[in-house]
Amino acid sequence: MISTLDETDIRILQLLQENARLTNKEIADKLYKTATPIFRRIKRLEDEGYIKNYVAILDHTKIDRSLMAFTLVQLKDHSKEGLNHFEQEIIQHPEVLDCYHMSGVYDFILRIAVKDLEAYHSFLMNKLFTIMSLGTIQSSFVMKESKHETAFPISMGKTKKG
Repeated sequence: MISTLDETDIRILQLLQENARLTNKEIADKLYKTATPIFRRIKRLEDEGYIKNYVAILDHTKIDRSLMAFTLVQLKDHSKEGLNHFEQEIIQHPEVLDCYHMSGVYDFILRIAVKDLEAYHSFLMNKLFTIMSLGTIQSSFVMKESKHETAFPISMGKTKKG
């Protein structure tokens, strides 16, 4: 999929990952192009699914979500139906920021943001444990966030000229 991108597409994606509030004109100026073709390229990148959304990234400590947990979940039921049921239920909870179906010992890794340890306990008891019979749960709590990157590195290799 990335092979269909040219250098200009990749630069647009890099710039938007750094600052999604850039205008088409600002992007065009940085790339020494005009705004209309930049607008068309961004529209195409959106239509083709390269750009999924534009968001504001919040400081979780300022919105009363200071406790960040990575929760490893091993299910008892490994049937297709059991895995799908757990996945469809767990993603409904706003505390769950990320849910990954994994290979290895654990079936899922969840990133959960809550106010404090009491709220995490409540989430486990009243939400997670009510979905289905679970095997093993292991929780790890973030002590310090050293890096949180939302931008994917995009290589300029193997592209068309823009």
